[in-house]
Amino acid sequence: MKVNFFATLRQVTGQKTVEFDLPDGVTAQGVLDAVLVQYPAMIGMLADDDGQLLGHCHMFINGRGVTYLLDQMDSPVRAGDVVNFFPAVGGG
Repeated sequence: MKVNFFATLRQVTGQKTVEFDLPDGVTAQGVLDAVLVQYPAMIGMLADDDGQLLGHCHMFINGRGVTYLLDQMDSPVRAGDVVNFFPAVGGG
């Protein structure tokens, strides 16, 4: 499964897209868990110490924010889905 990272998260991964070996139908939380196992430096940047997505960070599945999906972090992610992670971004 391909997962895309944006902004400061790319500094941790060293690339935009990372391939994860996850089963079809894994939950959104399962994807986040796999990201945190491979990149523990994202704890505090993307997720809290309990592995929950930080409120100011965003996970999208096929362009829809998981907070707007019916099952939220329990939503299934299929092999062909596009998963994107965005950290908090500020500017001025």
